[in-house]
Amino acid sequence: MFKQIKRDIQAVLERDPAARNVLEVLLCYSGFHAVVLHRFAHWLHRRRLKLIARMVSQFNRFLTGVEIHPAVRIGQGLFIDHGMGVVIGETTVIGDNVTIYQGATLGGTGKETGKRHPTIGNNVVISCGAKILGPFHVGDNSKIGAGSVVLSEVPPNSTVVGIPGRVVKKDNIKVREQKIDLDHTALPDPVDDALRRLTFRILDLEKKVDEMEERLKDEAL
Repeated sequence: MFKQIKRDIQAVLERDPAARNVLEVLLCYSGFHAVVLHRFAHWLHRRRLKLIARMVSQFNRFLTGVEIHPAVRIGQGLFIDHGMGVVIGETTVIGDNVTIYQGATLGGTGKETGKRHPTIGNNVVISCGAKILGPFHVGDNSKIGAGSVVLSEVPPNSTVVGIPGRVVKKDNIKVREQKIDLDHTALPDPVDDALRRLTFRILDLEKKVDEMEERLKDEAL
């Protein structure tokens, strides 16, 4: 567990330019505090001390604003930035070097039993307010756009935007291992692209109608 906590500290220093040193991370980062408390709660949960684990989880929620069920399995290097409002459900599995921004939810879609929450791959970035709902896999090196609602499988090396989430693949771009792209603002918008194409088509049709009207006027004269 201490090895994992050390990697969590390194993750904050690597991905947050505002983090100046280890002491500042230890004292001032609620997202880091949430991860550390969860690792303790998970340790208790694995030893069947489930009520105590849930109590630690609730204290974690009260202290940091981050709610993580004690059963959640988390890899190394998780960075929860700011953290307030993050909710992670019981059967969620999170890989290594994942970044989660405030307001994100990793949840289920109803009262299913068994595996009902998502599995997050390595090097995934989950942006502000994103909702990933259901027992599917989000592939390695993927990026979930702010406010997106993801309800189905996400292939590796891809981005997701919109409601419901639409996958935009990164064709011919090789994502280097352990390199994490934290730019979660400059994402493609397929709805905007479709509206742009529709607008250009309407303008083209209007031009053709005007030309036809001019020809009809000339023939009438």
